[in-house]
Amino acid sequence: MNKSIIIILSLLFLQCNSKTSNDIKSSQNEDKTKKQEAIIEKYVTNCAEHFNYSFQMSEWQNCLDTGLKVDSTVAYLWQQKAMPYFKAKKYEVGMTYLDKAVLYKPERWLSYRAFIKCIFAKTYKSAIVDFEECIKREGNTYVMDHTYRFYIALSYLQLNEFEKAENLLKKDIIEQEKEWGEPHFLDLFYYGISKYEQRKWQEATTAFDKVIAQYPTFSDAKYYKSICLRHQNKIEDSKTFILEAKEDAALGNTINEANSIYEPYPYQVRW
Repeated sequence: MNKSIIIILSLLFLQCNSKTSNDIKSSQNEDKTKKQEAIIEKYVTNCAEHFNYSFQMSEWQNCLDTGLKVDSTVAYLWQQKAMPYFKAKKYEVGMTYLDKAVLYKPERWLSYRAFIKCIFAKTYKSAIVDFEECIKREGNTYVMDHTYRFYIALSYLQLNEFEKAENLLKKDIIEQEKEWGEPHFLDLFYYGISKYEQRKWQEATTAFDKVIAQYPTFSDAKYYKSICLRHQNKIEDSKTFILEAKEDAALGNTINEANSIYEPYPYQVRW
């Protein structure tokens, strides 16, 4: 047989073999997904969610543990085990379970773990590591309504690395202005905080003015603006804004993120 024909037949055989192997893997993955979805429906939707974990934690956890005995690789079950502990401020307990969720499905739960580390557990260096890995995998996308870069900047603020936070928030603000026409008011707020911490009083005031233009009753922005004005010897203006801040805070006009009912956000004022 001609040598070239043999080579062509060999390549065709390898391609067919590879396609068959890929088809088998795809079919196996589909079967696994369907089985795991059935487990989630049985042990989360039709079991755990019948209980309120705030006062029925044992019942909630028992449902999930039973599901994990069927398949210990269902990442969502591990995340659901973890979540109530974070809301109960039992961070280390929750993290042991969340680590399992990340192990089995990092593409879904790595960014969530990074968020938890930043806002709940307050392990900022570890949060930065997770978020930087997320950016490598996906780019600067979103978790809990904000970019990965936003949470890295918050972590740097909490680590007293204010210039790093400023630079990251500035990038976020520029990108959001290009995409949406204006940045999220919390990006602007924390950008103002980064200036405030560097004692750049006028620049911080300008940033807080932009925040207040978007959210006119935002008590936290008015509180920090008041401090900036005092440092600029604008005493009467400072008094005006601190009074407004107290009134707005009394009406609940503060950081209104969904998880702020469980954890105060960085620099959120507690009156």
